[in-house]
Amino acid sequence: MKLHTINTGFFKLDGGAMFGVVPKTIWQKTNPADNNNLCTWAMRCLLIEDGNQLTLIDTGIGNKQDEKFFSHYYLHGDDTMEKSLAGLGFGLADITDVFLTHLHFDHVGGAVSREGEKLLPTFKNATYWTNEKHWQWATVPNPREKASFLKENILPIQESGQLQFVEEKENTNWRKDIEIGFAYGHTDAMMLPKINYKGRTIVYMADLLPSVGHLPLPYVMAYDMFPLKTLQEKQAFLEEAVANNYILYLEHDPINECCTLQQTERGIRAAETFNLIDL
Repeated sequence: MKLHTINTGFFKLDGGAMFGVVPKTIWQKTNPADNNNLCTWAMRCLLIEDGNQLTLIDTGIGNKQDEKFFSHYYLHGDDTMEKSLAGLGFGLADITDVFLTHLHFDHVGGAVSREGEKLLPTFKNATYWTNEKHWQWATVPNPREKASFLKENILPIQESGQLQFVEEKENTNWRKDIEIGFAYGHTDAMMLPKINYKGRTIVYMADLLPSVGHLPLPYVMAYDMFPLKTLQEKQAFLEEAVANNYILYLEHDPINECCTLQQTERGIRAAETFNLIDL
């Protein structure tokens, strides 16, 4: 098995929304905002190369939305899905599986592309994976979360016949060396892959922990549907991660790809930060 970082570019989100009740005077020390109070975030996906299987975890925001939509998020950077894959010698058609941690637009937008008047799966030879509980949550969204679940990102996957569901149960063994954990605070039944790699456990953090700056327990996003649940899930996970020396793979941190953790007087904090390629 080989793991590869797939960078798909950067976007901006409101700093207050990203840090919830934490004052700007505190969070801006680690995630400085621009004049519009917007912070830069990565959309960092992961490619698992394992024999004949090429599994992509999350897909970034994609490029099919209109100019008005993208004007809210200030996409920037030179990286794209296609460019990152090509740098590894792969193309879109080589992907065999697309694992979607959850169906918010910055995680699933690249899963579907516009071809003329049609919306079709970007990865034509891939099986797309979500879970039935989250699919129902996303396709019949609540009013607060509706703007994050865009039907054009989601429904074409089902219509293509390429959709399959992961069984939703604690610590699902999805494949050899890949276990799936579930979290319910950010959105219902978000999935967190835990990958056995080079004798270590690497956890793809999705939106349970967007960045190193979110390690302190109260740093919970206002985007989360159930913030207290997120806080409880984060505390339990961080304690587990310290005890088992996990490596955290950070989807949204604009600087740090990976980190390990340590217990300090202030709580659990980052021990080392590094790039996946250096592991």
